Amino acid sequence: MQPGVEVIHDVINPGLLVPLSNLMQDSPSFRLYSIDMLASCEYLPQELGECVSESCEVYPIDEEEVPENIMGIDQSEWRFDLDGWARWDMPSEDYYDTQDFPESYTSYDGKEVWEFIHEKIEFPSNTAVPNSWRLDYNKAVRGLHSSISAHILRSMKEKMENGEDDVSSLRWDDEVERRIFSQPGAIENLYFLYMLLLSAVREARVRLIEDCENGSIDKETSQGLKDLLEEQFWRGHCDTIDLAANQMRSHGTGEDDTFWKARNRTRDFMRIMNCVQCNVCKLHGKIAVLGMSTALQILLGKEGDGVNQERIEKLKRVELAALLTTTGKVARAVEFINSEFVTK
Repeated sequence: MQPGVEVIHDVINPGLLVPLSNLMQDSPSFRLYSIDMLASCEYLPQELGECVSESCEVYPIDEEEVPENIMGIDQSEWRFDLDGWARWDMPSEDYYDTQDFPESYTSYDGKEVWEFIHEKIEFPSNTAVPNSWRLDYNKAVRGLHSSISAHILRSMKEKMENGEDDVSSLRWDDEVERRIFSQPGAIENLYFLYMLLLSAVREARVRLIEDCENGSIDKETSQGLKDLLEEQFWRGHCDTIDLAANQMRSHGTGEDDTFWKARNRTRDFMRIMNCVQCNVCKLHGKIAVLGMSTALQILLGKEGDGVNQERIEKLKRVELAALLTTTGKVARAVEFINSEFVTK
């Protein structure tokens, strides 16, 4: 993966990070998500890990603040594939703005949820053959964990520098060790996931540009997104951007006929987010899982058979929004990890 890592630092992030972050902050198409915050947890007892901090709470925006085209498209795209990669919440009038409630440190301890994910959602490493798509899948899941940990650490550092009370008892070195360095392959897995997301965005460029032109994406930011999607680095570094995707595809075809298990576990990955008892964390966790699942859907198809433009044309608005939002999140996580722990 090293050539991909180098391209990320030398070419991709310098050209992608700032404009994509600005789009994610400014565009309702990528800020607003209709999410069922009251969905039942089906996997863990709910007395575990409850967050009692006000910083865990989120509140929906007023209905009149939701652009009609966003609500209209979401209401019309409620149907789902029973055997698909993910199953998003049914659309409602409750939309949450990710910029009102950014991903941050809230003091919530989600260790029971992460333990479930690593023990149940991931494939057992001792039962997977070498060079298996199962191990690649685990790397993507762990990469998402690394991204979330990076955002928590970034927020925690800002709070420590500002002398805020909710981090006064924390030791920075201990938190970094617990969240990054004690996790096997945490940084490598983060880059692996980032390359998957970048490959998926590149494959979906035509569809995204069409959405900019047909009004599915708000006019205020559609030109900026089109300009970003037409940057040369999407075309000039295909081989290196696609290293992770090509590896997972090569491992996922011809090994056996059980690739459906990846889709099944990704659906469960989405549903375990209902057990997160910090609503800020649940909001961002659900979006991130949908972004990852959309990337896998684009790159691998149903049976590991690769990219299919017809399937990309059928993706929902919220799936593409989550793909871009998650790519932006992971881009920022990579930048933070690199600046704090790699280049120092």
